Amino acid sequence: MEKKKREEDTGGTSNKSAPKVKQRQRKKKSKESKTRTVHANTLYDSAKGEENPNRHYANNKIKTTKYTLLSFLPKNLFEQFHRFANVYFVFIALLNFVPVVNAFQPELALAPVVFILSVTAIKDLWEDYRRHRSDKEINHMDCLVYSRTERRYVEIYWKEVRVGDFIRLRCNEILPADVLLLSSSDPDRLCHIETATLDGETNLKQRQVVRSFYDLDCDFDPLKYNSVIECEKPNNDLSRFRGYIIHRNGRRDALYKDNLLLRGCTIRNTEEAVGIVIYAGHETKAMLNNNGPRYKRSKLERQMNVDVFWCVIILLVMCLFAAVGHGLWMFQYGDKRPVFDVLSPEGADLSPIMSAIYLFLTMIIVFQVLIPISLFVSIEIVKICQVYFIHNDLELYDEETDSHLQCRALNITEDLGQMQYIFSDKTGTLTENKMVFRRCTVAGVEYSHDANARRLAMYQEVDSEEEECMSHGGTLPRRDSVTSHQSARVVLRSQSTKSHRRTGSRAEAKRASILSKHTAFSSPMEKNITPDPQLLDKVNECSSQMDFMRFHSQSMSTLPSDLCDIIDFFIALTICNTVVVSSPNQPRQKVRMRFELKSPVKTIEDFIKRFTPSRLTSAESPDEAALVYAARAYKCSLVGRLPDQVTVELPHLGKLSFELLHTLGFDSTRKRMSVVVRHPLTDQITVYTKGADSVIMDLIRPSSHDASGKRQKKILYRTQNYLNQYAADGLRTLCIAKKVLSKEEYACWLQRHLQAETAIQGREELLFESALRLETNLHLLGATGIEDRLQDGVPETIASLRRAGLQIWVLTGDKQETAVNIAYACKLLDPEEELLTLNADSQEACALLLDESLHYIQAKFLCSSSDQAPKAYLSNMADSDLYSSLLVHRLGLVIDGRTLAYALDRTLEDKFLAVARSCRSVLCCRSTPLQKSMVVKLVRNKLKVMTLAIGDGANDVSMIQVADVGVGISGQEGMQAVMASDFALPRFSYLQKLLLVHGHWCYSRLANMILYFFYKNAMFVALIFWYQFYCGFSGSAMIDQWYLIFFNLMFSAFPQLITGTLDKNVSAETLQRLPQLYKNGQNSEEYKPYMFWMNMIDAFYQSLVCFFIPYFAYSDSEVDLFTWGTPITTIALFTILLHLGIETKTWTWMNWSSICFSIALFFTVALCYNASCPTCYSPSNPYWTIQRLLQDPQFYFLCVITPCSALLPRYFYRACQGTLFPSVVQVGRQLDKLPSETRQNILSLSGVAAGSQLSPQPQFLSTNKSLPKDGVGKNTVAQLYQKEDAGRDKETCKDVYSLVNTEGDTLPYTKDLPGGQLNISTQSSGGLVRSAEESHVLPNIDCVELPPEHGPSCVRYKRSPEEALQNRTEHKIHVAL
Repeated sequence: MEKKKREEDTGGTSNKSAPKVKQRQRKKKSKESKTRTVHANTLYDSAKGEENPNRHYANNKIKTTKYTLLSFLPKNLFEQFHRFANVYFVFIALLNFVPVVNAFQPELALAPVVFILSVTAIKDLWEDYRRHRSDKEINHMDCLVYSRTERRYVEIYWKEVRVGDFIRLRCNEILPADVLLLSSSDPDRLCHIETATLDGETNLKQRQVVRSFYDLDCDFDPLKYNSVIECEKPNNDLSRFRGYIIHRNGRRDALYKDNLLLRGCTIRNTEEAVGIVIYAGHETKAMLNNNGPRYKRSKLERQMNVDVFWCVIILLVMCLFAAVGHGLWMFQYGDKRPVFDVLSPEGADLSPIMSAIYLFLTMIIVFQVLIPISLFVSIEIVKICQVYFIHNDLELYDEETDSHLQCRALNITEDLGQMQYIFSDKTGTLTENKMVFRRCTVAGVEYSHDANARRLAMYQEVDSEEEECMSHGGTLPRRDSVTSHQSARVVLRSQSTKSHRRTGSRAEAKRASILSKHTAFSSPMEKNITPDPQLLDKVNECSSQMDFMRFHSQSMSTLPSDLCDIIDFFIALTICNTVVVSSPNQPRQKVRMRFELKSPVKTIEDFIKRFTPSRLTSAESPDEAALVYAARAYKCSLVGRLPDQVTVELPHLGKLSFELLHTLGFDSTRKRMSVVVRHPLTDQITVYTKGADSVIMDLIRPSSHDASGKRQKKILYRTQNYLNQYAADGLRTLCIAKKVLSKEEYACWLQRHLQAETAIQGREELLFESALRLETNLHLLGATGIEDRLQDGVPETIASLRRAGLQIWVLTGDKQETAVNIAYACKLLDPEEELLTLNADSQEACALLLDESLHYIQAKFLCSSSDQAPKAYLSNMADSDLYSSLLVHRLGLVIDGRTLAYALDRTLEDKFLAVARSCRSVLCCRSTPLQKSMVVKLVRNKLKVMTLAIGDGANDVSMIQVADVGVGISGQEGMQAVMASDFALPRFSYLQKLLLVHGHWCYSRLANMILYFFYKNAMFVALIFWYQFYCGFSGSAMIDQWYLIFFNLMFSAFPQLITGTLDKNVSAETLQRLPQLYKNGQNSEEYKPYMFWMNMIDAFYQSLVCFFIPYFAYSDSEVDLFTWGTPITTIALFTILLHLGIETKTWTWMNWSSICFSIALFFTVALCYNASCPTCYSPSNPYWTIQRLLQDPQFYFLCVITPCSALLPRYFYRACQGTLFPSVVQVGRQLDKLPSETRQNILSLSGVAAGSQLSPQPQFLSTNKSLPKDGVGKNTVAQLYQKEDAGRDKETCKDVYSLVNTEGDTLPYTKDLPGGQLNISTQSSGGLVRSAEESHVLPNIDCVELPPEHGPSCVRYKRSPEEALQNRTEHKIHVAL
């Protein structure tokens, strides 16, 4: 089929060449199946439609609706019948049409099912209508398309655009389709686009005209176009486009993503552009990426389905019991037929067995209410309301970015309250992704930029800076050995920074924040770099010498090596990037870099207008922007960028134009980018490379013989030491290098590179290999340290989530040292806890490291010296309740990407998981996107826990999609993560309220609502069941069928919807101040299996009371059946509503209104029905029943005494539970009832804030004891918790440290292994050395024995009392087996 299609597509080009084309296509069948050919439609305007080769491609009309007028009813019903419950209810309704088994009027029995299906259908119809309106609005937008008949561009609708049309695009116009750029009004043949609607990025991106159309001297004429485009099939990869254009003379030019303008983007800073449509409509990349909201099944829904199954079992048992009872009843009459006997359809008598079978089906109809038909619709309504309230929470709105929380998955809101593991990205998620240049090293000399550190003081609050300095202040471990002198410098530098940051104007900071909103990655904090005076002098000296040499025509090779490296370093920073320089108002006009102050600045707006430069630098990543701004601080400015030329402005040298020969873009495998340029001063072909230090340092190949080689080795060694320092300070490091190519080397490389560029199949692989051939034997220029600051509130959020019982793992691509220091700064790692660092070079070494880690954990915490300890530990992995059965210890685990790859192997994944889940924090460094998703999947599937993944970039998409709940951060890396997520947040700190408050509420509301539904239906059905004992199990009911059908659907439906939407068992303030309350949802405390059965038992008890009290009250009277049944219905309604009142925690006017409305609705319907229907359903006669009852005092007495009697046990249980053994949630609710000032004082206690375990009778509620003073017993509740654990540990091991020992010394342990290192260390929280005043808290332990892996001998760690008082920052021992 594809072959035939391709032959038809190319057959219309020329009748003479058609056979040749077909023959060529048959030879290239495999190739043609993966490409599409695009011809210009101007060649076929006058031809018949079937001759146009583009006719098989999709048009530009989009349709996101699911239904049409004809298909709506059958398609919607088909989708609704995918739910088993709907099929069941329809089956019951149709069964009621069978005369021999029907229990109600068939039309009346069908009403509830029709109502439920109609409500869902109307909801789906409304959603589809909204999509239809949006589609219509988009399809009827205007654009300019060239018409051959009129020989001009005409205005048509978007939906009329076809593949092969020529489109004229104007400034600020949105692209209607994916267009190949053929012409631009820009003299440099560039087109600037904004992709915010596509990927959320606000910075401008540069697209360039196809290479063969560069040199057009006049405007592009579509009639002269006669080329053919071969490109790839439509796909959803936004960052890739491959193809080539074949000209009439046979010449081929390669096509790249930089030539393609995507649908949905906006033209900026370009007056006009012309292109040809390549993909249209649903084949565009934007539409292929539009998957809409995601639908998942929540954990609570899965639990509910199990209980629905149990309801079916109970229903069948009740029906079977009634059928057997009816058969026995019939059997006792023998040949005498009872008065109420039902004959067969033929009029013959039925045997007892057949009567029992028919009655079984009848009872299924009568008891159908036991399966809650309205539960599923009610859950959908409640979830929609919950999403609405979450979406409109003002505290989850970010004013700076004008973004709010988005709920993209509508049916898993309750899962937010049951999370157990959080997997987070670091860059852009925990940090701001605002890169600030901090330090650099050039030619082996480090420049500290102290003045720049002082400048950054005004951008951060004093309090938060003090906390950050405590985290950064030299207390952080490093894998690489760093001398004590260097460590001391780290401390001094941090202290100096701390003192500097305290200075600074808050007004200037506010002004800076206003300025930062105008351009991406261009806030004053990022832009206004203060240069280092020493380095600035060297740059000026180098530039002046080069200017002198150029003036006197001297060779640049005589320039000193150190100065040459400096100028090359800044040239590399300036041109080795993809930064776009543009002017928003006058795109082609050259503008000034400096501005003159003509009048005083009076307002902030005036300041913005006056001091915002007209030349804008738009970068695709904040790292690139930071480096360009750093180079500009040294007067090395990027002036302009063309497809084949980069212009820079250097001090003393003025503007220099570098011929841009090639750009080898960054990719996650190479972890670097390079540009190949021709130097304007030396005319040499130079390669400038920028990338991660882990890869660049391996590409440096200094010569070991001459002096320059020795100098390079020295620079290499010094630079590595500085890189270690930068990483220890939490800075992101990049290395800069260069390479000079001879003409022969360049020609040899160019030949193979051009072949790779023009390939369609395997182009990425060929270009990758080409880049690897070029980026070898580099010359190191220097390195940079860039600070990625933490987002506001991240440390507090992580601390709060951890106190809530959540395990937090950070999966990042950053280098290990940087990630570790950021982890300490954001309180992921605690300086008081031990740190396990796993680095292995082989799978065998990784296996040995994991075994040693398990062995250490056993010896340290579980005190098992048996040789089988690790095996026994691993055997627990099969335990179904592993999450709650194994303790999490005060350990931190750090593992790098290479070791992680080994650990995720099937043979080692169980061991890795056993080690990782025993640690309080896990940090995976240098991890790839695939590894991130594999880690999440491993934890989710093996531990059977609820997982949440949060990230902000495209590299986090796979992790987000694998997790139970995926959260995307709408940050500066675009919207890829948001589009793949279930929830989107503006900031990481908002995760705290989303989980601890809204997640807790959503879970609690839905759990209680589901249990209430089961109770309510069971209680009502049981009333009819008890009546069967008095009617020969005939299937009769003492309740009128109108009440029976509409009781659950109308009379008792509204109050539970209000409670399920608005109920708050604990206030938002208390939930955030006491994160421990979140464990209520983690442990499924609101919905456990036994709760379902307790509700069933309670329902049957209440039905007994509601049935027999009216029964005995009217036993001696002469009332008819409905006069006795109507009070039972009324009493059941009152009992159910009062039951809901007991379970309601928060009362609002809507709760009261809904209950009053339900009662009023029941009496209104009853009065109208009993007054207007004397003989509706003969022989029953409900006429004037409720009217007579309302005149009877006994009716009112029953309506009071019966509900109270029925609810007395439940009320008594709730009262005793809240008084004698309250749950943590009930304790939190008691706090809410206290006066505001008292509650604030209690919540502000240090013991509570420290994250103590909240007990049912917490110490802070006691008024008999005075509060501790001056730190003696300061963390009272926390210490009590530690003592409890310590006592529990003593039962198993008396010679090891307590499980939770925040102040005591911990056991260091280092294991040297072949090919790897296991480093277990402890850190103090105050600095490199703790003072003698603090050392008195160390426990007096002289010896700790560790069982070795094999053999009976022990490894001893001894310590004298004097040694205990010494520096305990990082103890290490080497254990030789």
